[in-house]
Amino acid sequence: MAIGVLLALMGTACLIQLANVQLINGKSMAQAAAQSRTITVTLKASRGKIMDTNGSILAQSVERYTIIGNPEGAQAFTPITCTKQTGDICHQINGKPVGATGAAAVARLLAPVLDMDATELGAMLSGTGQYAVLKKDVTPAVKRKISKLNLDGIVYAELSNERIYSNGTLMGALLGGVDSEGKGVAGIEQMENKTLTGEDGYQVYQQGNNGVEIPGTMTESKDAVNGSDITLTIDHDVQWYVEKVLRESCEKYSSPWGIAVVQDTQTGDILALADSDEIEAGSDQAKMTVSRAVRETFEPGSIGKVFTMSGMIQLGLHQASDKFTVPDHITVNGQTYSDATTHGDERWTLAGILEQSSNVGMIIAGEKMSNEQRYDFIRKFGVGQDNGLGLPGESDGLLYSADQWDLRTQNTVLFGQAYTTNALQLTNAVAVIANKGVKKPQRIIKTISDAEGHSEEQKPGGEATRVIDEQVASQVMNAMESVSDHYQFVKVDGYRVAAKSGTAEVAGADGRLSSIISDYSAIIPADNPRFIVTVVLKDPQGGFGGLTAGPVTAEIGEFLMQKYEVPASSPRTDAIPVTW
Repeated sequence: MAIGVLLALMGTACLIQLANVQLINGKSMAQAAAQSRTITVTLKASRGKIMDTNGSILAQSVERYTIIGNPEGAQAFTPITCTKQTGDICHQINGKPVGATGAAAVARLLAPVLDMDATELGAMLSGTGQYAVLKKDVTPAVKRKISKLNLDGIVYAELSNERIYSNGTLMGALLGGVDSEGKGVAGIEQMENKTLTGEDGYQVYQQGNNGVEIPGTMTESKDAVNGSDITLTIDHDVQWYVEKVLRESCEKYSSPWGIAVVQDTQTGDILALADSDEIEAGSDQAKMTVSRAVRETFEPGSIGKVFTMSGMIQLGLHQASDKFTVPDHITVNGQTYSDATTHGDERWTLAGILEQSSNVGMIIAGEKMSNEQRYDFIRKFGVGQDNGLGLPGESDGLLYSADQWDLRTQNTVLFGQAYTTNALQLTNAVAVIANKGVKKPQRIIKTISDAEGHSEEQKPGGEATRVIDEQVASQVMNAMESVSDHYQFVKVDGYRVAAKSGTAEVAGADGRLSSIISDYSAIIPADNPRFIVTVVLKDPQGGFGGLTAGPVTAEIGEFLMQKYEVPASSPRTDAIPVTW
């Protein structure tokens, strides 16, 4: 009777609890159960591609997977022995039994596919919880192999992306790289991070005990939107060739580094922005290093004579044909200035002063040019100013205002010393002469294409401005062509070239003026300008820019003429006399 009463009480309690579960709290408990099974899965957006002007891929995100393990499921795992009945759902290693259970068995099955140590994997699967990252950036092929291991609910894959750079060290530091979260942290990746970054999507559904989605339980979803693709103005072939020539030239002249820029005269597009450093794109070094072609500043040396000569003619102080008697040294306000070589009194025109790159001649010709006018024309050519490209880490150089110049600086600025610039600024300044006196903005981003394929041309940052009159630019171009003719060994067969060399003493590691910057900037062809090529070499053996950077510039120019099939130049017939 006692047992009967006890059973009756137990039955009553069960009925009460059943009524509570089914009738009173049934709905809330069902909701709690569903909520415990509901998960939100992120759908990763792919980062946009970076391409060269012809569509060659420089950087792209490829499909990869993060392999996730369920430690609790792994520890409860028992391999299924392979028989005729078990068929394709069994577990074996090279046709033999797994030889273990639990996390060790899962690790033995998974290790060969992931190319990992089984002991390491076993330790990762022996923890608590249901989520452990086993390996990142796994290829789709490996993911498919894992799917055939019959480890559903224990091992699964989450879609991710890996950033791949197609050309190794080509544009390494210029492209930069992304961090572990896929955010651009250097170079163009950083500059265009917002454009390249997509918007992740998501899915909300219930999963069963095996970790697989329960069909029909998806309640909410949003598709991922991939980042936009960016097309640069850089030409892969030109960039590759320029980098190659720079490395060879640095070895030839024992120069620690070199920089080169190729700019399309007509559009302001940068076709190559190169330096001799070999840095792997996307590497830790690329993420921590600003491209030398972007960050390095230097005194332009005698290339700066182009700007001040332009100012003299624009102000009506001189014509390129004006005649001067030029000694090899001069003293002004107690300051003595000398030419690079010793010579007697020479009878040179202003064009001849540029051709001979005479510092003394520039001081004599610039006698009536005020300090403010000297400053204004250097600045009008773009020196010491942001060029609007927006490249991370770019230095604007340094040009002090005229009221800060001392007695020596006010004259050294006439021949490109006492201020600094970078290779991009210097190239665009010379392009003013090629563009008949107009300074055009530069451009390195050509188009942006969104995930739906809509492409938008990117305008340069800024407006074109006139710096000097067309007839002034014509005179300076003529004189620069005489400079090019002066260097008989620096030529491009079949094409006229207008150029200017520069050599500047700069501070070395000892803090004294013990280092040399040799540079050369050329307009080619001179009779129908298509390209500006600037080359800068640090401490080359051979000294002067015309002797070292000059031949490098000519080599690049020859390549450009062949690649773009530029028609040969007509003979020169209008040279302004350089002597009298």
